[in-house]
Amino acid sequence: MLLPRIFCLVSSSDDLALLPAFAEAGVAGFQVRDKSATTRELLALTTTVIERVAAYDACVVVDDRLDVALAAGAHGVHLGASDLPLAEARRIADAVAPGLVIGATCRDRAAVQAAAAAGADYAGFGPVFATSSKEGLPDPLGVSAVTDAAGVLPLIAIGGISTASAGAVRDAGAHGVAVIGGLWRQPDPRQAAKELVEAVG
Repeated sequence: MLLPRIFCLVSSSDDLALLPAFAEAGVAGFQVRDKSATTRELLALTTTVIERVAAYDACVVVDDRLDVALAAGAHGVHLGASDLPLAEARRIADAVAPGLVIGATCRDRAAVQAAAAAGADYAGFGPVFATSSKEGLPDPLGVSAVTDAAGVLPLIAIGGISTASAGAVRDAGAHGVAVIGGLWRQPDPRQAAKELVEAVG
């Protein structure tokens, strides 16, 4: 599966009825992230997301949880620093789900290089800009950090990404972007999706 240029992060508090419209507009990736959900709730949410976008051949990855990704039949998993180590996740995935996409959260070039060595397929890189979508994040890295880290793994830039900034991030060397508020918090999310797809190119 080709790595999407846009990942829309999805939680149980989002309007899942909008997912087909996002996919139809060209949003080809969906990352299920719900920190407060139980394992069963996360599995149910992931299954629903997969069903909503299946007709569009969209890529669905699960945040943090390889077990849920495998149980739901998702296309991949995105792992942070405190999750299952990348090398272990790759070993398990290769045994039971060859081709599973594995992403890793990275904040600098050294981390991207380490993730690549451990078997990651892409790096979620950020926060590039200031964001209120997640607490406890470091200061924004800025667009120049994307350029510094590019060329090792495909970078999916995250953190305060909007239609206005997506082009600059792509020009800096990012493969694509991951978005929360840039879609869900817009007055017209469907139109925002179309504009974002156009901006990312």
